Amino acid sequence: MKLDGLRTQLSQKGLKITPQRMAIYEAVVKLKNHPTAENIIEYIKKNHPNISVGTVYKVLDSLVVNELLRKVKNEKDVMRYDAILHQHHHLYCSETDRIEDFEDQELDGLLKNYFAGKKIKGFKIKDITLQISGEFKN
Repeated sequence: MKLDGLRTQLSQKGLKITPQRMAIYEAVVKLKNHPTAENIIEYIKKNHPNISVGTVYKVLDSLVVNELLRKVKNEKDVMRYDAILHQHHHLYCSETDRIEDFEDQELDGLLKNYFAGKKIKGFKIKDITLQISGEFKN
């Protein structure tokens, strides 16, 4: 989502468009690497030294609750943030802790069809997102 899109989304969710929200969301987008809160804080401090650590955490939580960001947890249980909200999966490198987005409509179709056929009693699937672990080779 672009920053103009974020302004619209914030308004639609009834949230104020604040410089802090815009700066923190922009940091997630510009870092492009599924940043941790600490990565975001480090980035923010360079251009917005007056934004407190507590504000960063509160804004991140607010953006997640309002479905403007997603949380992504790696194998080391470190929480990371993702600004891409459409259907996609993640490739996680256990050596470097790097997460890359992976989109595959064929895989999405296979997963949806598989689980539609299973008819899990008492459970409604909202989203299927895989995290595929391995190592990136150069």
